[in-house]
Amino acid sequence: MKQQRKASKLLTTETLARLAVESLRRLDPRWLARNPVMFVVGVGTLVTLWLTGDALLAGRPWGFDLAISLVLLFTLLFANAAEALAEARGRAQAESLRSTREQLVARRVRGKGFGNGSGQGDDEEQVPATALRRGDWVRVLAGELIPADGEIVEGAASINESAVTGESAPVLREAGTDNSGVSAGTKLLTDSILVEVTVESGQSLLDRMIALVESAKRQKTPNEIALTVLLAALTMVFLIVVATLVPFALFVGGEVSVPVLVALLVCLIPTTIGGLLPAIGIAGMDRAMRANLVAKSGKAVEVAGNIDTLLLDKTGTITHGDRQASDFLPLTKVAPERLRDAAMLASLADPTPEGKSIVALARDRGATVAADPEARVLAFSAKTRLSGIDQPDGRRIRKGAPDAIRRFVTENGGAYPDETTALVERVARGGATPLVVAEDDRVL
Repeated sequence: MKQQRKASKLLTTETLARLAVESLRRLDPRWLARNPVMFVVGVGTLVTLWLTGDALLAGRPWGFDLAISLVLLFTLLFANAAEALAEARGRAQAESLRSTREQLVARRVRGKGFGNGSGQGDDEEQVPATALRRGDWVRVLAGELIPADGEIVEGAASINESAVTGESAPVLREAGTDNSGVSAGTKLLTDSILVEVTVESGQSLLDRMIALVESAKRQKTPNEIALTVLLAALTMVFLIVVATLVPFALFVGGEVSVPVLVALLVCLIPTTIGGLLPAIGIAGMDRAMRANLVAKSGKAVEVAGNIDTLLLDKTGTITHGDRQASDFLPLTKVAPERLRDAAMLASLADPTPEGKSIVALARDRGATVAADPEARVLAFSAKTRLSGIDQPDGRRIRKGAPDAIRRFVTENGGAYPDETTALVERVARGGATPLVVAEDDRVL
């Protein structure tokens, strides 16, 4: 949404300022020749302008001829402006993506000897993401955008990759595994990682997206080619019809002026369709862009319009962004209020969308509990997949993935009940994500 608003701002300031100049530039006959209908209108405009000037110099009435010339010129400029405006929106989207890239700032590590296991002792410097080179190491903290494509060399974290993949659910990326690659523009939700840049400046995934948008070409689609042939044929037919009016008028002793014949021809031929046809194709590409779909050509948009069934492997592509907590399911003999309060306390240090939504749901359900100032809060970690709180009275509350809670409960001498397994399976079968809450050695 931010990129769309920024693209609209660019459209109203920079692009519209150049729109009139671009419309005039496209009056070039070589440009008009691409569209047979508008080429005929262009030739008619030149003819009427020449006759207007001739009448003016000869002292004959010229007002009517000038009016026809201006209307025809406005028709040409309107068609050119429609196509130029549609193309400008695509350029504005590319400028928005480029602005996002230029705003990325990296915390580059000067030394590579992070022997203390965290790298905190290394000297760091703030540099623009565009200054990064292959082999550089950068540190990324929770809440920051990853400045460049690379591989995690230390740490594990939960990353929101929806800006690149469209998947709303955060993913786990960890050093030394098959899932250690990260992309520029994605957001780190938890923990801290060290990333080794693996691409040169200008070759990241974000840069390739910008290049794809800028190089998108308006190739004529099969339907557009067929329609262009039809319009050209109709134009030829009406041109012959109008031309035959001259000998008929002479035969009956009448006289028809050339500007009137030109105006009649323009009225007969499908000028509106011919003028807006190029803009329609580009508008389709722009509409796809506003839906975060990159279309390389108008032909691709037309082919997509003929699709009956679409299979997607990314649920976030067609579903709403962040996941939200929906319900609390207590075990037998566990009071719902106890589960609600425990889940809220365990989620206070969870910055993920799931953690925040659990706190919001608990408050909506009437929870008023607050963390003790002396309590020790355990922040969510992608490595442990847990968050929680240690109360001053010795109670330890945890919330997290089922297998992580199972490990926590068993390590504290408790048992993981079969009822919990059944509830987890039921929630998962329903398409939701189950999270489990435990207090010391008991699952709630």
